[in-house]
Amino acid sequence: MHDHHNGLKTAGLFGVLWAVLLGLGAVIGLFTRSATPIWIMALIGVATTAYGYWNSDKIAIRSMQAVEIPEAQAPGLYQVVRELSQRAGQPMPRIYISPTMAPNAFATGRNPKNAAVCVTQGIVQLLNDRELRGVLGHELMHVYNRDILTSSVAAAVAGVITSVAQFMMFFGGGSRDGERNVNPFAAIVLALLAPFAASLIQMAISRTREYDADEDGSKLTGDPLALASALRKIEGGVNQYPLPPEQSLVNTSHLMIANPFRGAGMAKLFSTHPPMDQRIARLEGMARG
Repeated sequence: MHDHHNGLKTAGLFGVLWAVLLGLGAVIGLFTRSATPIWIMALIGVATTAYGYWNSDKIAIRSMQAVEIPEAQAPGLYQVVRELSQRAGQPMPRIYISPTMAPNAFATGRNPKNAAVCVTQGIVQLLNDRELRGVLGHELMHVYNRDILTSSVAAAVAGVITSVAQFMMFFGGGSRDGERNVNPFAAIVLALLAPFAASLIQMAISRTREYDADEDGSKLTGDPLALASALRKIEGGVNQYPLPPEQSLVNTSHLMIANPFRGAGMAKLFSTHPPMDQRIARLEGMARG
């Protein structure tokens, strides 16, 4: 669907993530003279990734208290999603509506056959039909590009890195028998910097995928200006109706088309979503091109 190289960029970012993880494993080996802790953490990461990937639709929908809506109650919404799905040659996803006034939307599911699209009551009221179509095109492309797997793996690896770093902080008192002594200050610095690096890489992966879905969704709808207009309205709506920073919503927020929390300064800098003005500028550039 796309002619850019975001898949290659994401693969490179994953390589850096795993390099950080293996580097931490090597340092733990110097402390404990055993690779067992890193393998335990890696197995935990694989297990949590598998669970999150397989149940991604249920987890996200539950966090937003969304309910599946029949076509008779939202015929226009069904018409747009069906048209875009057919245009992409993909199955019709399930459609949910969340009762919150916070304007947002997301799509989830481990593959197109198990996909679900969720819109909030706020975004349905805020956007016109053309803008909502642009948003739905963006969200469907997340599923078609297999972004749910990408984000699940990135989150799991970053979580393992953080856990390993915490292990170093609390149990890395030195190597046995006084051999292979490691500078404790250097170990502490590494333990602090590794989760920071993992978060930055995870953020880069998420931002890459958002730009990708913006571009591919606009190609699917043929109307990048509609999505640009929708993003502009959504940003204002989120500032007026932010979601509460509950953990279940924080865990789901990376799936949404816009950061659902009110933030400024460092909070915006480290958001998993690209700056809205940059996304809008890219879409307007597509329209001019």
